[in-house]
Amino acid sequence: MPSSLQLDRFNFTATTTATAIIANGLNCPRQPLAAVPLPLSSGSDVALHHHAHRVGSNQCCSVMTQAIEAPVSTVWEVVRRFDNPQGYKNFVKSCHVIGGETPMRVGTVREVRVVSGLPAVSSTERLEILDDERHVISFSVVGGDHRLRNYRSVTTLHAVEGGKGTVVVESYVVDVPPGNTKEETCVFVDTIVRCNLHSLAQITENRTSEKQR
Repeated sequence: MPSSLQLDRFNFTATTTATAIIANGLNCPRQPLAAVPLPLSSGSDVALHHHAHRVGSNQCCSVMTQAIEAPVSTVWEVVRRFDNPQGYKNFVKSCHVIGGETPMRVGTVREVRVVSGLPAVSSTERLEILDDERHVISFSVVGGDHRLRNYRSVTTLHAVEGGKGTVVVESYVVDVPPGNTKEETCVFVDTIVRCNLHSLAQITENRTSEKQR
């Protein structure tokens, strides 16, 4: 029987080499540094602590990384755009900032519409962290037409020594929907996050190549 999250609609396959960590529902550990390309620049641990989530008994969480051959400044220009997630998230069709608030600040709320084929229509999301100095952004889902309740995401950027590369670390915690297991929920969300990170890498690496020509 198909999962009520309709995972059968996706052609993506979870691989054992992915850096995702499926939590046991009690605690989601920090991203182990051994899984992150080293050496990172000094100060990376300061931002990594944001990925230590409190996870309830009916929640799951995951952490994954993406190495990008582009400087942090280039990647951050894209990631920090809370008002334009479709800039690299291919499953987002449109985004409307409620109240048209600019510049973006903690507490800003956006309404995101997703592409057809997903078990969702819209998501209302609140900006929780926007740290331009440490390159940290976080948002939580506060409403919408979907099944992923109490979703909170944290994304941090870390410069590789020399400044020519970036490691993106993204983690989340979310309720497990009725009728689904923790593993099913993580596989579903991991698939989306992994595609987003891959798209982010392609876009920012292309921008870097264009600047170098």
